[in-house]
Amino acid sequence: MTDIEIAQKAVMKRIVPLAEEKLGISDEHLEPYGHYKAKLSLEYIDSLADRKDGKLILVTAISPTPAGEGKTTTSVGLTDGLNRIGKKAAVCLREPSLGPCFGMKGGAAGGGYAQVVPMEDINLHFTGDFHAIGLANNLLSALIDNHIHHGNALEIDVRRVVWKRVVDMNDRALRQVNVALGSIGNGYPREDGFDIVVASEVMAIFCLSTSVVEMKQKLGNIIVAYTRTREPIRASDLNAHGAMTVLLKDAFKPNLVQTLEGNMAFIHGGPFANIAHGCNTVVATKTALKLADYVVTEAGFGADLGAEKFIDIKCRKSGLKPDACVVVATIKALKFHGGAELATLKEEDLTALEAGLRNLERHVHNVRENFGLPCVVAINKFAFDTQAEIDLVTTKLSPLDVKVVLADHWANGGAGAEDLAKTVVEVIDNSICDFKYVYDDEAPLWDKMEVVAKKIYGASGIDAETKVRNQIQKLQDDGFGHYPICVAKTQYSFTTDPKLLGAPEDHLVKIREVRLSAGAEFVVMICGDVMTMPGLPKIPAADRIDIDAEGKIVGLF
Repeated sequence: MTDIEIAQKAVMKRIVPLAEEKLGISDEHLEPYGHYKAKLSLEYIDSLADRKDGKLILVTAISPTPAGEGKTTTSVGLTDGLNRIGKKAAVCLREPSLGPCFGMKGGAAGGGYAQVVPMEDINLHFTGDFHAIGLANNLLSALIDNHIHHGNALEIDVRRVVWKRVVDMNDRALRQVNVALGSIGNGYPREDGFDIVVASEVMAIFCLSTSVVEMKQKLGNIIVAYTRTREPIRASDLNAHGAMTVLLKDAFKPNLVQTLEGNMAFIHGGPFANIAHGCNTVVATKTALKLADYVVTEAGFGADLGAEKFIDIKCRKSGLKPDACVVVATIKALKFHGGAELATLKEEDLTALEAGLRNLERHVHNVRENFGLPCVVAINKFAFDTQAEIDLVTTKLSPLDVKVVLADHWANGGAGAEDLAKTVVEVIDNSICDFKYVYDDEAPLWDKMEVVAKKIYGASGIDAETKVRNQIQKLQDDGFGHYPICVAKTQYSFTTDPKLLGAPEDHLVKIREVRLSAGAEFVVMICGDVMTMPGLPKIPAADRIDIDAEGKIVGLF
């Protein structure tokens, strides 16, 4: 059966009694969205402050390929496996974006028998959080242009409006647009553009805030434009942050759903990891840690992107510290990294596998040496994986002294991840966690980028045109040098070229553009050809998605 067919056959439990059974949350603290989704009240979250935190497990992966790795599937399977071995565990995931859902990637609710449900709701409108984030962002855009139209008391330079509109869809035609065309009543014409919602600063603020009060403050700090004398104009100068917070106040409450096996899942926030910081909300993760003994969370794409930003942005700002990390790989994806063609990945190919293992080895090295985390490698198993291939992976990784566990949770749910669960618990109980950031807070912005490029990507260095270098130096001089950096680059490679697979070395990372996120408090370094508004592929996933006469959705995966 397909993922959606498995999800549609699931017998779900009502979320309110399930939340009490699994995590001890009584019904007065839950706001149901139908029978199987609910939001958790912020007052209840505040009441948990004195409780001891559980153990935090970060799930990351090798560099993604068209063959698939199954990071979300593994996160869900591991959570179910932990519960099956008697541990009180919950999973924290990001909300899927409609862009990739209708584009190339498809849904993001796990797969096979390791899914979160209701799958269609989660992958589509869910509880409306993304709509609220998009509206808050675009309200600010409307207020900027309205202020300019009605006299421009703040003396905004219309050529230096840096705030973009957003939409939660891949739409390349919106990357660069002209607005306010037509009559005088339509405002002052200027160039503008759209980002996808999940790349927006509002999304980042939403995910990094620990309270509504903090979120409002951060929204007010957003720099939206500059005057002719290069003085910054913030959202608070337009008195926009209060109304933006009103739009986000209900969305800020974490969402609760369930796995196919009836275990609790917090799904909240959803920044991309290739162009944003790639982690679910701080408030959801911290809440889960107060309610469960083990919390499994994922960071988007490979450990060079999602895990690095999880460590250097989310953990740095929230005080969170993982107790262990799981790096997910599939043998077919490793063969792809080793040069095998997509059509041949089901065939045994030890040569390609050995070559591709360098990608996994570098990710493991980064997790252990650069993040200081105990590490487990989870091989997401397929029926066509041969014993010779499995043995090769184990043999090649043995010098790294890292535990390698086969898991078949896609086919067998939590039962297929019990060995993985036992291994992760054992590693947490018997390892010393030397958690560390990749760079120091006080290092200059340029040096931070260089450290990430050299340490994490295996690069020889970084480069940028004079204009971009000057912009970085200006941010440094203006007092933003202590901010962490958020690297936007292709997810498919350690380099900025998506075609350079495996573990390339001594390449140069070119910074194309730099953006200040003063509200979210990080600096975005845009590298290579990555776009903050993705486009649809020639044959998008939307081509397969439909609804039949009985209202049953098909083609969603």
